[in-house]
Amino acid sequence: MVFRRLLSPAAALMALLLVGCGAGTAARSGGGAASRPGAAAADASAGTSAVSAAASVQTTGGAGGKTAKVGASFSLTGADGPHGQAQRDAVLMAQDEINRSGMLAGWKLEIDAQDDAGDRTQAAGVFQKFFKDGAVAILGPTLSSSAFASDAEAVKAKVPVLGVSTTADGITAVGEYVFRDSLAEFQVAPNTIKVAKQKLNLKKAALAYASDDAFSKSGYDVFKKALADNGIEVTDTETFSVKDADFSTQLSKIKSAAPDAIVVSTVTSVGAGVVAQARKLGIPDAVRIIGGSGFNSPQVARLAGPAANGLVVGAAWIPSSPNPLSQKFVSDFKSRYNRDPDQFAAQAYAGMYILADAMKRANLSSDPSADREAIRVALNQTKNLPTVLGDFSFTPERDANHPPVVQQLQDGKFVLFS
Repeated sequence: MVFRRLLSPAAALMALLLVGCGAGTAARSGGGAASRPGAAAADASAGTSAVSAAASVQTTGGAGGKTAKVGASFSLTGADGPHGQAQRDAVLMAQDEINRSGMLAGWKLEIDAQDDAGDRTQAAGVFQKFFKDGAVAILGPTLSSSAFASDAEAVKAKVPVLGVSTTADGITAVGEYVFRDSLAEFQVAPNTIKVAKQKLNLKKAALAYASDDAFSKSGYDVFKKALADNGIEVTDTETFSVKDADFSTQLSKIKSAAPDAIVVSTVTSVGAGVVAQARKLGIPDAVRIIGGSGFNSPQVARLAGPAANGLVVGAAWIPSSPNPLSQKFVSDFKSRYNRDPDQFAAQAYAGMYILADAMKRANLSSDPSADREAIRVALNQTKNLPTVLGDFSFTPERDANHPPVVQQLQDGKFVLFS
């Protein structure tokens, strides 16, 4: 296409990201459930219908003509609603920018955002809807536990999937149509433990994780190995459920073991409870809590309050990144939604651009089967693409390839720790 001959992929993406981001009709206004702790449940009754209406809006000013449908399966309600809502908002913002820029010359991008509610069965059902509707690719789902079910369906249907928050081990091993731009726990956790040992002089640590959640168990396995590899003694290992609200029994045992740090792998809402109760039980601030990817959200600080100060978390992205594309994304997202983006939003936003870049190179044909295969091939060829996450490539296993960072919570905000 003419557009591709005039600009390199890197230059084209840099140019379109400089396009201003207005509050398009597909956006929800600021002050939604993602910015209010506990509001996800209240949002449940309006969730799917409101999202479908927003996602179906045609953005004016794009390069007219044919429509390329992309499904987006996110946890818009339930415990992980704040994450899914941030992802949806970021993807819709990217959709509007891409359509205004004319990046997909002759094509209009149309996102169908649906609620999977963090449920495996519902996520698989949402994917089936996307297949039937002719989506050429899918973003999501939010949770790794859902992805193991839904991604298997996508592989059978030969529809490319780009996970934007799935970090459990084995996600991309589901099949050759599964990709992710989210760094896996095995890419982040070892670096987190290494940096924490160096800066905190750790010699012994306790482990705790949600044993009934695939994402949490995967993180625990990686943390356990990382602690051993760094010569850090494990004083105690405790388990709990993602449905639990009282962790006093486990934390009392951990306190008695007198570790230098507590390493926890679980989802955000549960992790915040663990942090708050640890300090309430008298575990001193000097005993740092080191969290997995589930802790990488401002929601932890909002739910746990001052108890979250000093929390150490590995990450794929940090809001204070000097990357110009990241700085513009933070500014535009805050302007549009009246709240700061988190890593879930950043990875979803990057994912939409990574997918759009592949769609541009795939030479879309209006044949969904042919287009799906062409997009899969193009995703595999993605290399050093400028994104808010940094220059992005896929590994041969279709995992994300960019360097992780280590951060800590300080007065409710994440700052660089490493």
